[in-house]
Amino acid sequence: MFNRLVKYFLENRLVTFIFLIAFVIFGVVYTPFNWHTGFLPRDPIPVDAIPDIGDNQQIVATEWMGRSPKDIQDQVTYPLTTSLLGIPGVKTVRSTSMFGMSFIYVIFNDKVDFYWSRSRILEKLNSLPTGTLPAEVTPTLGPDATALGQIYWYTLEGRDPKTGKPNGGWNPQELRTIQDFYVKYGLSTAEGVSEVASVGGFIKEYQVDINPEALKAYKVSVMDVMNAVSKSNLDIGAETIELNNVEYIIRGLGYVKSLEDLEASVVAVRNNVPVRIKDVAFTSFGPATRRGGLDKGGSETVGAVVVARYGSNPMEVIDNVKDKIKEIEAGLPQKTLSDGSISKVTIVPFYDRTGLIKETIGTLESALSHEILISIIVIIVLVLNLRASVIVAGLLPIGVLMTFILMHFFGVDANIVALSGIAIAIGVMVDIGIVDVENILRHLEMPENNGIRGKKLMSVIYLATTEVRAAVVTSIATTIVSFIPVFALEASEGKLFHPLAFTKTFALLSAFILGIVVLPTLVHIFFNIRFDTKKIRKWFNSSLIVAGILFIIFWQTWTALALIAIGINNLLEYRWPEKRKEYTNYINIAIAVMVAMYYLSIEWLPLGAHNSVFINYLFVAGIVS
Repeated sequence: MFNRLVKYFLENRLVTFIFLIAFVIFGVVYTPFNWHTGFLPRDPIPVDAIPDIGDNQQIVATEWMGRSPKDIQDQVTYPLTTSLLGIPGVKTVRSTSMFGMSFIYVIFNDKVDFYWSRSRILEKLNSLPTGTLPAEVTPTLGPDATALGQIYWYTLEGRDPKTGKPNGGWNPQELRTIQDFYVKYGLSTAEGVSEVASVGGFIKEYQVDINPEALKAYKVSVMDVMNAVSKSNLDIGAETIELNNVEYIIRGLGYVKSLEDLEASVVAVRNNVPVRIKDVAFTSFGPATRRGGLDKGGSETVGAVVVARYGSNPMEVIDNVKDKIKEIEAGLPQKTLSDGSISKVTIVPFYDRTGLIKETIGTLESALSHEILISIIVIIVLVLNLRASVIVAGLLPIGVLMTFILMHFFGVDANIVALSGIAIAIGVMVDIGIVDVENILRHLEMPENNGIRGKKLMSVIYLATTEVRAAVVTSIATTIVSFIPVFALEASEGKLFHPLAFTKTFALLSAFILGIVVLPTLVHIFFNIRFDTKKIRKWFNSSLIVAGILFIIFWQTWTALALIAIGINNLLEYRWPEKRKEYTNYINIAIAVMVAMYYLSIEWLPLGAHNSVFINYLFVAGIVS
């Protein structure tokens, strides 16, 4: 079957180049690196620093303020835990009871779909029998996120809009109000955000302090005051009334909009005289009781954490959050302080995972670049054929792009472990191309194949490629099979190492596909080119020299000197004796190696950035030699 595929793509160059272009375009579209693709769309695979190895869990939180941990455990946590145990796919249920709060962690099997597990929990919570929980208790399901979902933390601070320096002027209660009723809602609309959880500051509330002596004098109980407060903040509809063929809607307006509205609420009536809240209690604005805070630099502040939705791309979510911050910044309030300066509420980030992700991906991007450059140098030095070296080295980056395509369709995220799999597979990817090309060169060096072109060259390439195809398939198959134990890992170990096994397998398959689809056709094209006349060879080499000069003038690319050197070397080939004609090819190979070493030196900087490029270049040249 593989032999027939090789023959088909050899004979149908158009199909081969369509596949090659598709591999390159889709690979660039799906690449996780921050490449500027111009007119091409961008749909990068999700990027994160490390793989998510947490459990497949959902959190059920229940609030019952003022109750002791013992009451929470007996009346909330235990009934909910026993009810949730019967959900399909549940591996275990863990719980924590604390003052006023209950947290239940429902851990599912890894194969259970994340959102399916959420729907089953919601079904169970909505179908709890009456009396399972206290009447005023309502359990809630946590955000659709994982433990690695916290991608962005920020604080709200008063700053001078001109200088950007801290200017103060806002108390924690004001900042918390701005966070809860403006910033939180704005950032929650960003694509990919699951939750914006506020922290720090004081929640503003109406507080009613009861006067026991007044309660006794008016013969009013505490429960009467509580009922009056709870019923005071309410609008009521009272149907309609028709007058003169006009229908009027009757409404009872009762929403509390000020302290005076709350103070005027009636608690009871004694001797036809209403007893109001202000008669038995003192009302005021004050902070709600809290059990934690947010400290930054030794001072209390207000902020929030942005949590990314499960399955989203953390880099994209962070970018969306930053765009939203730019939108809502104009609407943040400002005030003039007593000294005449202006203090504007500003969103100040203090944890942004973008830096960690970019450093991780950048490190691996550099590692891949170094590996490809080193492989190119090794190929050129060992193969000693510039055309064959260009073919094998050129297919390496295309194989990496194909790996990104497979990662996209199989849902493998790009992180330090996944991209390490590609780095590990680079050597084997090179081997596949070298085996094919070396065997083709061996056949072409036979006396009966000297100088062949066209159909005969195609037949030789087909014969040489199919001759080693079984060996290549066996090599790749054994390498992939050796990773079966890694695919068999479960739980956290499996989540950690599965991406590496997948990406290495994808890289090997990509190299194998290129060896069947693209490599034979490229060899046929490159080795079919002949400059038989001195005039054509002279024009071609002169064009190399002119191109090198133009590159230097317009783009200041000094590596274009290599084009000039190759062109001059080829023009002077006639000066070599007949026995030393092959020296021209060796000189061209040496020039290509020197260029590859230069790029490796400026990318790698093995002796450090404090040393010059020339010193680093000498070090790399010493290693290669």
